[in-house]
Amino acid sequence: MESTQKKSSDSRVHKGDRIKQIFALVSMVGFAGSAIFGIVSLFSSGLSSQHQQKQATAAVSQESLLAAQERGYETVLRREPQNRTALEGLANVRLGMNNAKGAIEPLEKLVKLNPDRADYQALLAQAKGKK
Repeated sequence: MESTQKKSSDSRVHKGDRIKQIFALVSMVGFAGSAIFGIVSLFSSGLSSQHQQKQATAAVSQESLLAAQERGYETVLRREPQNRTALEGLANVRLGMNNAKGAIEPLEKLVKLNPDRADYQALLAQAKGKK
């Protein structure tokens, strides 16, 4: 009789151990999953913020580059007011900066210096239309 009671208590202990093992396994899988999800979220948000920061830096550097080019062309035009390369460059830079009003003056000079160039006339008409 004692051996029957021992067997039944042993089977209960094994069932309890089995349940504890399953519970521990489920807990570990849940913990690992939440940790991985947190790490992935952290890195993905960090990467997206770095990407946005790079885009903002690129936009600022593009604007500063265009502003530097504009100052360079203006310097050349103070010495040589009819320099066609500087006039064309200044007009293109200002158009690139969405400054159609500022591009009109150099384009008008280019049209006066080159009345046969239809592309200068078309750019001038386009700039006056955006004004």
